[in-house]
Amino acid sequence: MREVQDHYFKEAKREGYLSRAAYKLIEIDDRKKVLKRGDRVLDCGAAPGSWLQVAAKRVGPKGVVVGIDIQPITHRFDGLPVRMVASDFTTALPDQLLQLAGDANRKFDVILSDMAPNTSGDPSGDHFRSVRLCEALLDRCPALLRAGGNLVMKVFEGEAYPELLKRTAGMFESAKGFKPKASRSESREMYIVATGLRANE
Repeated sequence: MREVQDHYFKEAKREGYLSRAAYKLIEIDDRKKVLKRGDRVLDCGAAPGSWLQVAAKRVGPKGVVVGIDIQPITHRFDGLPVRMVASDFTTALPDQLLQLAGDANRKFDVILSDMAPNTSGDPSGDHFRSVRLCEALLDRCPALLRAGGNLVMKVFEGEAYPELLKRTAGMFESAKGFKPKASRSESREMYIVATGLRANE
């Protein structure tokens, strides 16, 4: 498996991606088709910026990708439709994030989240902190994501995962777990890919 990880690390260097995590979103989108040309995208926990790079290339010049992270992102996304804010997504005002995308009255088409809590070495505690981040993201979907919009969010698997997946499935037309090849085999990370936010949300 180490050879596989070295492969993605080398590919990221060769292709100019800021981290190997880019290949997770590439595979998710190749398989699930969550991003479209012209989409408005919110990337939560965007540092160091590899998902911003992938999403911006896929939505094209008529789209826009807003990245939010507590850590400032210093990379310059020259020529790509990327805007950034250093803030905590759980306290950022939806109107401010929508305004960054160019129109406070038009919601995002896609929300991405590769967020993870600072790991403590306690797998159970890390799992529940990860689930809480996802729950906070779902809480904010109605204010940020248009009806019919898509969501991709990372979570650490554990006992609360089935209930999180069930809640997501209740909000979207489809919600399924997916583990990209670029994820480390020993990692407990899973991506919930949800499409078609229900209108009543």
